[in-house]
Amino acid sequence: MAELSYPFNADNANGGSQIVSQAQWQSMARMWGGDRVDFQLTATSYGNTSLPFNSSIVNGRTVQISPGKAWVGGFYYTLTSTHSVTISNNATTKPRKDLIVLQADMSKSAVNIAVLTGTPAATPVPPALRRQVGGIWEMPLYEVDAAANNAAITVSNRMPFDMPERVAYPWNAGLGAALMPRGTFVYDMDNNGGDTQTESFSGRDGLVVTRHLGKSRTYTPSLVNIGNPATRIGRWRYIAPNMVWFSVHIASTSTADLKVTGTNWTYGVTLPVPANGSTGQVFQGHLANNAVGASPNLPNFMDITAKVNRGGSQSTMWLYYPNRHYADNEGLDGIALFPRKGSLTISGVYESNLF
Repeated sequence: MAELSYPFNADNANGGSQIVSQAQWQSMARMWGGDRVDFQLTATSYGNTSLPFNSSIVNGRTVQISPGKAWVGGFYYTLTSTHSVTISNNATTKPRKDLIVLQADMSKSAVNIAVLTGTPAATPVPPALRRQVGGIWEMPLYEVDAAANNAAITVSNRMPFDMPERVAYPWNAGLGAALMPRGTFVYDMDNNGGDTQTESFSGRDGLVVTRHLGKSRTYTPSLVNIGNPATRIGRWRYIAPNMVWFSVHIASTSTADLKVTGTNWTYGVTLPVPANGSTGQVFQGHLANNAVGASPNLPNFMDITAKVNRGGSQSTMWLYYPNRHYADNEGLDGIALFPRKGSLTISGVYESNLF
């Protein structure tokens, strides 16, 4: 029979079978999820002995491992009492790295704790894990540093853990996320069309947008300390937690230059969401002054440096351009006007001020 499928209530002439072999089970079951300890990290912090399979070193080279449960290579494993393994001596003059693993061995039809012994070297690396369907499949628990000359060993956690399943909401995902376990990825599908499709993470720092999905969001940037030209277009999106990409285009149809107000010596552009001012942040832009009837007070094209000032939450980036009065001066000056029929484009990535 070329077509096989399983498991069904009974064997049949269409290739369906009721009973599966352990190899068939492994091929099927490992598709359900990757190797991991059956424990979700939903607390803010954990003590040294509060996690499954926690370890302690006794008698110098014996590692005791506490009870725990895990999914390994398509099989479920449970350790019901403390288990000990011994790390072999390293009498050489070079250090060695070993691995303590959960090992699913199809020839034994079982999952057991095992030690993989590495090779001493000036810069040692741990042994390669085996992941062979129908053979040996291994999941790491600990990496062991076996120091040279039989010195003391150290043990470092290397086991992967389970995490809450991601969930989706038609809208109001933030309110729903408050009821989910810590560590949940939450999707707002925006089925009411009122906002943006969004992925968020409910973690130690609270609910934070990790990225906007689909089309970028729009906003209307404003100029600060100067009048607003007719055309103002802004686009932005979260591209990572607390990280914003944005782009603005501002164009004037006026036949007169717009000048800064009062005693101000430069002007700024508003950001889509406030920026973090802990260090100050800098973007690059371009100011065009090449239209018919352009301002005689500025060059045709100018590089613009936009700066977010230091201190707290910053909603404005301030504009500077190369000094145009002295050929040997490479410094920046505040820009005191927006040229008639000119246009300004600025884009960049910055850290927002959610935290």
